[in-house]
Amino acid sequence: MSYRLPPLLALRAFEASTRHLSFTKAGEELHLTQGAISRQIRLLESFLGQKLFVRLTRKIEMTPAGLEYFRSVQQALDIISMATRRAVRDTHRVVTLDVLPTLATCWLMPRLAQFTEAHRDIEVRLISSIEPVNLHSEKVDVAIRVGKLPGQRYERHAPRIDLDMTENWKNVYVEPLFPDILVPVVSPRLIDAVGPINAPADLLQYRLINTASRRHAWPDWLAAHGLRVPDDANPLDFGHFFITLQAVKDAKGVALVPRALLENFEGRDELVVPALGEVPSAGAYHLLMREGAQEDEAVRLLCDWLVREASRLRNEIDQATVVAAAVPA
Repeated sequence: MSYRLPPLLALRAFEASTRHLSFTKAGEELHLTQGAISRQIRLLESFLGQKLFVRLTRKIEMTPAGLEYFRSVQQALDIISMATRRAVRDTHRVVTLDVLPTLATCWLMPRLAQFTEAHRDIEVRLISSIEPVNLHSEKVDVAIRVGKLPGQRYERHAPRIDLDMTENWKNVYVEPLFPDILVPVVSPRLIDAVGPINAPADLLQYRLINTASRRHAWPDWLAAHGLRVPDDANPLDFGHFFITLQAVKDAKGVALVPRALLENFEGRDELVVPALGEVPSAGAYHLLMREGAQEDEAVRLLCDWLVREASRLRNEIDQATVVAAAVPA
């Protein structure tokens, strides 16, 4: 059968430009200049005999024909990608896993050798980021993110998570991993210096520590206990939870930290969690991938292993919750 097809690069440029609604961002993804992307789009439009984009001063918009064409092109590229991966499944396989930085450091890295030892033909390429993941590019196969699911309702005072999990939810498969439960954490040395913590209000004697991705954590957590951050508070701010945890260990203040990260922090035994009750966040940790990605055996094996490890972590969190409830502050 003879196929009348446009160049593959033009189709990839069109698909990326549509997702980003930007020739510049599409170029960054495909390692091409903005001008090269624009030329590929003009080539495709000439091939089709119709406009796919409306070019405005500082942005681009889809034409109705472009939007309809995009839906079919994206499905076709996904099918080609999956077919290619199946064709090479018997050879050395690289799976790219994008994980949040502190989760990678505290939880994943100490365990990953178990998987790679059991599957020597699979190389796990680990990258870390808190940015929304793009699962429709060829850079990432699987991701672990924390946040809220579209359309899901959460408790009114549940601490907000200031992160988006993915750039585009279309054709994304989601597997829940473990809850995001924030708990106050402090050094026993600081308790000796400042005073006991028997109620949530006692935390306001301490210097509060914020983490950039959870700027609403303290206001929301305190609101759930009928409190508010004092106007004269002078909090410390850090970019990642592993820095926050180290600051707590160094007796710099008190922080709100997810149980999932705390229970795997190497300095856990040097920290105290006051028994003040636990407040689940407005979101959870999830495994994300493109729909159909698990047809690739290497991706499926890695995801199955991650889900099993996450189940063990859920048990650790449950046990820590029971202990915290039983120990007086």
